[in-house]
Order: sequence, then structure tokens, then C-alpha cells
Amino acid sequence: MFEFGRDLRKLFEKARESDDLGWLELIGADLVATEAQSLTTDGGRVSCARPFDTWMRASALWREHARRTGCRTSLDRAAAAASDAARHTSTPDQTAAVAIESGEIHLARFDLFGGPQTLTAAVSDVQSLTAERPATRSAAAALHARLTARRARLSGEPSALLDAAALLDAALHGARGLPPTVGDELRLDRAALGLEAGVARRDGRLLDQAGRDLRVLVESASPDYRPLTRARALALAGAGLMALARLAKNEAATAQGQALFATAADQFTPDHSPLDWVAVQLAPSDKDTPLARLSEAEALSREPGLILGALARERRLAAETALAEAMGDVEGLTRLEAIVRRGLIVATGTQPLTWAADQIGMAHLALAKGRLTSTEPRAVGMMLAEAMETAREWGVPALMERAARLQTQAAAA
Repeated sequence: MFEFGRDLRKLFEKARESDDLGWLELIGADLVATEAQSLTTDGGRVSCARPFDTWMRASALWREHARRTGCRTSLDRAAAAASDAARHTSTPDQTAAVAIESGEIHLARFDLFGGPQTLTAAVSDVQSLTAERPATRSAAAALHARLTARRARLSGEPSALLDAAALLDAALHGARGLPPTVGDELRLDRAALGLEAGVARRDGRLLDQAGRDLRVLVESASPDYRPLTRARALALAGAGLMALARLAKNEAATAQGQALFATAADQFTPDHSPLDWVAVQLAPSDKDTPLARLSEAEALSREPGLILGALARERRLAAETALAEAMGDVEGLTRLEAIVRRGLIVATGTQPLTWAADQIGMAHLALAKGRLTSTEPRAVGMMLAEAMETAREWGVPALMERAARLQTQAAAA
């Protein structure tokens, strides 16, 4: 990684003139925020020679900082910078570029905090764009394809998934004249869509396409220059392999998936991109992630409303519950139950995803206490049903799956 000094300043100065933001992967989240703030200050100066470009770059950097840290304030700053850029547009293409950046902010907000209505608004905005330059039209098509893919994954409808895959294919073909980061994002989204649909439908063609996309990303993303892209591709490949291993009950494939997760985690440090690190830690199965690491993941994702924060909290509660049950510690379970109950009261009406995570946690606790005391757990079905409904409303399938899996276990007990 770069240190402060002449080389770093040269990097920033050169990068300011480029549309490719791949260089951001070389610096940590704190330095991204520092550079974003510098651009924000420059854009506000009367003497700024290129205010539109400066505000647009500031927005992109604040958005990247939010994506890595989950900081809602950074996302708001990105939106403010895009709004400032809109005041300095002079061509239809610049107006379209601002709308595309606003759509990217909506996309990041959904990825971080959920809320399907965010996607609907963004799709509506991007469909109404008019642009003159082919590159601007290609950028709009790429954003539209990525938004559509997320909506399709939420719906789970086969026709929607196929339509989204076709849009991603077309957008990737048209992105050849855009910065490499755009193509990388499209490949990651196409691979995620292909893995999800391929596993669900046992479709080898989709799985093969996803594998090709991930192989291209891993081979092209050097660990010295694109560590985060490489880590995301490795983690996604690991998740796909683990899903297939569960279906086939193949221990060798499970071990290979775990190795991919470990390799992804080695690409960067937690402070370089906290949320990428959290995502990698949460990807393996429960028994493969130590409690201490889950606690660290929760600490790094405490921004209220953060999806990864809710997932980390639920996983940490499940691990703590399992540890107390293994020790036969009924009193420990009771104390943890009291803590979670207080958290539910605080989260009610204000932090729906945290509330859903705690509902699942309460179900874990109730089932564990029932097994230790040979009593029938109460209201577990209601807890999990309410958690699933909340997760569905906010567009968080991963939390729904956690609740559904526990519901199946409870029914089989």
C-alpha cells in the first residue's frame, strides 16, 4: 500500500485527470475520505477551474467511502456533491452524467441499507435519460442493467432473472469504451445472478458463465493493483462453490470454498475496506467463523440500518447461543436473552433490520433453552415469521434465509 509522500500525491494528481477510479483500491478508506474532502473543498472555491468535474469526482469518492465503511453521512455527502455538480452542467451529456451518478448513489444506498423502493426510483430516473455521446449511453445502460439485476434477484421470478441476465450481457458488450471498473462491476453482478439462478435451477449453463466471469476477474485483477475487486471475485466464487458443495454433499468442494474465502481475506486488511472484510467473514458457514471474528465484524458494521451490521449481529448471537448451549449454561442463555430483549425494545420502529436480527436471535435462544431444559420453546414460529417479513420488506434475502433455515430446524426438532 502507498504511504504519505510524493508518490501518493503524484497518484492523486494523475488520477484526478482519469475517469478510471480503479486506483482507489490502492488506498485505505481513510485516505479515500481525505481525498473526497479535498475535492469537496476545491469544488466550493470560486477559483475552481472545472467545478462540474470536481464535484462529480467528489461524489464518486464519497460514494466509494460509503461503500467501504457503511457510513451514511458519506453517502449523503455524495448526493450533495452530485447536486452541486448539477448546478454546473452545460451540456445534455453532463446532465445525464449527474443523473447516472445519482442512480449509482441510489444503488449504493440499497446495497448498504436495503429498501426496494430505492431501486424503483433509480430505474425510473435512468430510463428517462437522454444522452448524446455513446459513452454516456453505455454508462446509463450499465447502471440500468445492474439495477434491474437487483430487482430480479429480489423477485426470484425466472423470466425476470433471464431478462436481467440479457441486459447485463448487452451492457457488458457496450462497456468496452468505459473505464475498466464499470466492466468489473457488471461481471460481478452477472456472476452473482448466474450463481444464484444456476444453483436454484440446477442450470449448468448459468453456472459455467458465472465461473468464466469470476475467472476473468481473478486473473485480470492483480493483488498489487486491484485487491478489492480480486477479493470480491474470490469470495463470490467461494460462496458459489460452497452452495454447490451443500447440494452435492461434497466435502472436498467445501474445503475448496473455504480456501477461496481465506484467500479473499488475505487480499487486504480490515481498515482498508471494513465492509469488504466483514462480508468475507460472514460468507462461510457458522461453524467456520470464530465468535471473536464475528464480534469484530459486528463492531465494524455498527452504522444504524446497515444490512451487513444486521447479518453480523445475528451471526454473533447465534454463535454465542451455541457456545452457551454447548457448555450447558442455562443462566448464560437467560442473561443473553435479557440483553437481546432490551435491544428489541430499542430497535422497534427505528431499526427494522436490527430488530429482525434480534428476533432471529431470540428464536436461537428459545430453542437452545428448550433443548437444555426439556421444555417446549414459545412463539418461535412467530418470531421467525416476523423477522422474515421485515427482511422481505427491506429487500434482504440473506436475513430471510437465516430465519427460514432456523424455522426448518425448529420444525424438524
